[in-house]
Parts: sequence; C-alpha cells; structure tokens
Amino acid sequence: MSGTEAVVVQVPAAGDMQALGVRLAGLLRAGDLLVLTGDLGAGKTTLTQGIGEGLKIRGPVTSPTFVIARVHPSLVDGPALVHVDAYRLGGFAELDDLDLDASLDDSVTIVEWGEGLAEGLAEDRLEITISRGPAGASEQRAVKIIGVGPRWAAALDDLAW
Repeated sequence: MSGTEAVVVQVPAAGDMQALGVRLAGLLRAGDLLVLTGDLGAGKTTLTQGIGEGLKIRGPVTSPTFVIARVHPSLVDGPALVHVDAYRLGGFAELDDLDLDASLDDSVTIVEWGEGLAEGLAEDRLEITISRGPAGASEQRAVKIIGVGPRWAAALDDLAW
C-alpha cells in the first residue's frame, strides 16, 4: 500500500479507549505526529489521555479547546506530548502560527480536529478516526488508525485486538 497501513480497533468503553492509548504510546517516539478526527465526544481526548499515561508525561491531559495547545513534559526523560485542538483554527496559517515544527522533532504531537490542516506537518504520521458505535451502544467506538509513510510500514500489527 505504498507506505500506508490501516488497522481498525473496536473499543467497547472509555476505559478501553485509554488502554488503546497506552498501547499506542508504546509505539510512539519523538517526532511522531498523530492527527485525530471524530465527532464531539467521540473519545479523542480520552485516547490522548491514554497516550499521555503510556508516555509518562506530566498531566492531567484535558481538552485544549480554549488554549489551543498544551505541552506536557515527560517525567521519565522521554518525549514531551504536545496536545493541540485545531477546532477553532481558521486554516493552516493559524496552525502554522503555533510554530509546532519547532517542537515536532523532540515531541509526540497530537492534533485533534486536524484533518485537512495538520497533514502537512510531517510526511510520516498516524491518521486516527474515531466513530461512534451503533445506537444503544453508548460507549462503543471504532478506531481506524492509518499509518502514513515508511515510519509506519508494518508497525501497527500489534494494535489489532
């Protein structure tokens, strides 16, 4: 698939979403970019909380909606977590104004609502889409993770449950 790999994980509850984030953090390293997409309340921040826990960063991880971006330093000499909410941004120019490329190589960067904006920040990235489950399954989610670029070739195999 020319440097693109996809896996879909069924997540029954919020605790499982955090556990997926912890598992995902085990694959991450400085310089990684994750672009998260999903409706309000889909679980983007919950997934990010799990990633933060797995990276052992200083928290708590909360939605950065009103501050746009938060930096969470590592507590164990690992990469910092840069958590961005692009919902209120008007376009790539405003995202570029955040100067994320200055910290991109040294951090794990997660951009919520970044689809169509953040892909230009890195050739290699994870594009994660969270979809709600069927009616009546209030917490169930499907998480589609697409690895773009050579960095992610065959790296997502261990995430399938």
